[in-house]
Amino acid sequence: MRTGASGGTADAVVVGGGTVGGWCAWFLRQAGLGRVVLVERDVMGKGASSRAAGMVRAQGGTPWAVRLGMWSQAFYRSQRQEIGVDSGFVATGYLMPAFTDGQAEAGRARVAMQAALGLDVSWISPDEAAELFPAMARGAHVGGSYAPGDGYVDPPRNVVAYATACARDGVEVRERTEFLGLRWGEDGAVAAVETSSGPIATERVVLTGGPDMASVGERAGTRVTAGGARHQVAVTEPSPDLAPERVRMVFDLTEGMYWRPEEGGVLFGMSNPAEPPGPARTVDWPYLEAVRSRLGDLLPSTRGLGLRRVWAATIEYTPDHLPIVGPALRSDKSPMPGVTVACAGGHGMMWGPALARVAADLALERTTEVLDADALGLARFDAHGRSTLAADPVSLPYPERTDAP
Repeated sequence: MRTGASGGTADAVVVGGGTVGGWCAWFLRQAGLGRVVLVERDVMGKGASSRAAGMVRAQGGTPWAVRLGMWSQAFYRSQRQEIGVDSGFVATGYLMPAFTDGQAEAGRARVAMQAALGLDVSWISPDEAAELFPAMARGAHVGGSYAPGDGYVDPPRNVVAYATACARDGVEVRERTEFLGLRWGEDGAVAAVETSSGPIATERVVLTGGPDMASVGERAGTRVTAGGARHQVAVTEPSPDLAPERVRMVFDLTEGMYWRPEEGGVLFGMSNPAEPPGPARTVDWPYLEAVRSRLGDLLPSTRGLGLRRVWAATIEYTPDHLPIVGPALRSDKSPMPGVTVACAGGHGMMWGPALARVAADLALERTTEVLDADALGLARFDAHGRSTLAADPVSLPYPERTDAP
């Protein structure tokens, strides 16, 4: 990986070496910028990107989420041909079951919205679901939405993919280099990025940072309404009853739990909505066991299986469960010229490539063909972190605020 000397002038500087930052730097280089520098305080992918579950669905609850998911899936499918490496995307199909008539009505409405945007999705009956998901308990739900193209990536392999792409195409990566702040020109536009190894002169900056997004914004002089919370993931022992074609992928919206195939067993993940925001330090075993009981009700073959791996990671989120992308804002909500913010809101694998492309487009041209991003900027949040947008209903049960009470 090419590492340059401190200082000099860059056509763009990207802060953060996670999924969004890594792919954004590569997109900027692909757009023809001469010198693109990525600044990462640790090493690329060391944070949430390598600890994710890798779910990549386009069954979002808003048109923005659907478009981001569809674009990212198309990108993952084209990687090997375009870059020579890929993120290990596997399309298994994804079921979102409904457990009440009210949930079914809401689910059917989402399917209509998603299909209108071009997603291959349909509402399937319990009998149809049983054919596709034979390991699920029969009679557990009243049908659900199903998208055959939804799937998952391998998170560590995704890190390798964007790191390889950056190295191959000349992105200058500065690992173990901390972002300290921005320097401004007399015209009010950004003039340089301050780092622990010295300043880098530039007129174009993209701020990313995953769970650390709020602190990155603070150093830049802007308020990013994003928080961090504990997210837990576990992998069961293998079982012949848990073959990939028998379990596929399922999101239990009622409990905020999902699962997918992994190493002959099942990977399942969860977040506790009652837990206050804050970094993940340990595994919450009582909560994990409570969710595991629910998993056993829906997927009986997991009962009695041991756990091969368990981990807790800090996942970022926004109060409305939507991404943030757009210009950084001053305290009076005026734009900071030359500075773009990009936060995936906990969906780095799912939306990361698309969001990275949107951020790169906005940094270059202030417009993008991926989706209409005007409403997704920081201006939607008030001083108390409340959003003017309705929350995406298809998300993990994140906390409703970004600071601890």
